[in-house]
Amino acid sequence: MQITLRQYNHAEDYALVDEFLIEHYRPGNQDRNWVEPAWEYMHHHGLLNRDCLGRFGIWEGNGEIVAVAHYEWRLGEAFFQFHPAYRHLRRDMLDYVETNLVGRSEDDGQKVVWAYVNDYDEALRSLVQERGFTRKPEMDRPMASFDIPDPFPPITLPDGFRLTSLADDCDWAKVHRVLWRGFDHEGDPPTTQEELEDRRRMFDTPKARRDLKIAVEASDGSFVAFCGMFYEPTNRYAYVEPVATDPDYRRRGLGRAAVLEGIRRCGELGATVAYVGSNQPFYVSLGFDVIYTSECWQKYLDEEDP
Repeated sequence: MQITLRQYNHAEDYALVDEFLIEHYRPGNQDRNWVEPAWEYMHHHGLLNRDCLGRFGIWEGNGEIVAVAHYEWRLGEAFFQFHPAYRHLRRDMLDYVETNLVGRSEDDGQKVVWAYVNDYDEALRSLVQERGFTRKPEMDRPMASFDIPDPFPPITLPDGFRLTSLADDCDWAKVHRVLWRGFDHEGDPPTTQEELEDRRRMFDTPKARRDLKIAVEASDGSFVAFCGMFYEPTNRYAYVEPVATDPDYRRRGLGRAAVLEGIRRCGELGATVAYVGSNQPFYVSLGFDVIYTSECWQKYLDEEDP
């Protein structure tokens, strides 16, 4: 079969890659590709460098996608998605990213590529080592899973708080504030229309359900914890992204309640497992177990390199 390489056209290819990730998912994320909601969330996040999406690489056979190389937020990152029968394209894909996805280090301005290699993929690990990449473990991306129990145990909150969702109270200023403070920005957030529109875009993604975007509301009506949750109905799994708790309200079980409520609702829809891209103790305490890690391998390129 002839394999062809072309660059990504967002208007035409976004949905095709989305379908590719759904089609080739295997139970327990054994395919080790991105879960589909991660692709959706990435494309609607304010951090995304939208100017360079056309540098993503798409490999096709018989007119169907068989592999994709892309960044997440910015040039320099390189993630690899495979049809299970086309992992032999690793070398071609690495050639491509070393030319087309090169970024600049924020530390020193040097040209750099961060290649993400799943820890099971010995062939790709050997290839990046052969090419002069070195480990950058502080940038690793773990993936963890949580088997959804049935029946789901009760979820408790301290007095004065209640669970709600964006289906019931869609106030983007409240969402913006809890995420701003939850990710440890100081003071109150800017509340321009542009800022609020960025927040809306993050959560009103094409397949989003507002009833799965869970907030913990305090007695004064403010949101003090928040969990974004996605449900992928074809393969019946949940995906957690993002989670934040206002620092004034931490260590009360509020973030825990928001995450569990989102998972519980996905379970009612048919999900049997939930995923999160983290190994933080918070998620481990909820019952998430790391199933694999996308190891970060770094390579600085000479200025005269492409």
